[in-house]
Amino acid sequence: MKVAVSSVGPGLDVQVDPRFGRCQCFVIVETDSMVSETIPNVSTGAMSGAGIQAAQMVVEKGVQAVITGSVGPNAFQVLSSAGIRLIIGAGGTVKEAVEMFKNGKLQEAKVPGPAHLGMGGGMGRGMGRGMGRGMGGFTPSFQTVSPPMPASREQEISMLEAHMKGLQQQLEQIKKRLDDLKGSS
Repeated sequence: MKVAVSSVGPGLDVQVDPRFGRCQCFVIVETDSMVSETIPNVSTGAMSGAGIQAAQMVVEKGVQAVITGSVGPNAFQVLSSAGIRLIIGAGGTVKEAVEMFKNGKLQEAKVPGPAHLGMGGGMGRGMGRGMGRGMGGFTPSFQTVSPPMPASREQEISMLEAHMKGLQQQLEQIKKRLDDLKGSS
């Protein structure tokens, strides 16, 4: 089976990015052979519609499933309309996430819930879909909620540690970008 995994970089040994639409890369993995290909996520810096653009990109790659931490309702709609299984709550490395998927240890999303499968919009701020004028306050794109609860205590510990590691990597990337921006002033 061919799957796409949201990641913070190329290869099987990098961390899963818990964000779908704004992840750095997608690692496309053939689950039987573990042969992989990395494609950059060209929508990561999009002003809006990043999830939809990312979803369209992985649909074009012919994957049967997407493995990620969380996904918004619009990307969910694109993926499910294309018949692609959406696996959420992934953490750890890409390789570990694919192994957990193969062993049935990750949750398949069926319908978007009130929290938009993990990507919140900011607690009701703004004026609704498409009507805001940018005055609703800043909601960072890396806002996430905890991954779904796994079956056992050990699995929960493993998933939370992997989620924490991914968040630490995101924080390091933010710090590096801030340093880069401050250095080029």
